[in-house]
Amino acid sequence: MGTDQPRITTQTLKVLAALMSRTQDEISGAEIARTTKLASGTLYPILMRLEEAGWVESRWETEDPHELGRPRRRFYQVTGVGLRKARSAFRELVVPLKEFAWR
Repeated sequence: MGTDQPRITTQTLKVLAALMSRTQDEISGAEIARTTKLASGTLYPILMRLEEAGWVESRWETEDPHELGRPRRRFYQVTGVGLRKARSAFRELVVPLKEFAWR
C-alpha cells in the first residue's frame, strides 16, 4: 500500500463514484470507462494511482481468454481505506459548495 495521496481531480472523483456504487462487487475497467465516459488514457492512469495509494485493489479474471472468446478483464474494487478517503474527498467538495450557495 502506498503512502502518497492521489490527486483528486474531477476525473478521479468520477472513477471513485463508479467504484463506490458497487462496494461489494468488483467492476471491470471497461465498465468503469462506460460509466464515467473517460478514455482509457485517462482512466487507467487514475486506477493505477488509486491502486498505488491503496484505495483500490485489482485482479485479472482467471478464465481462459480462448474459452471466453475475448481478452481477459481486469476487475477493480475500492478498499476500506479507499472508501473512507473517497467519502472524505466528496465531503470536502460538498461543504465549500454549500457554503458558497449561502452567500
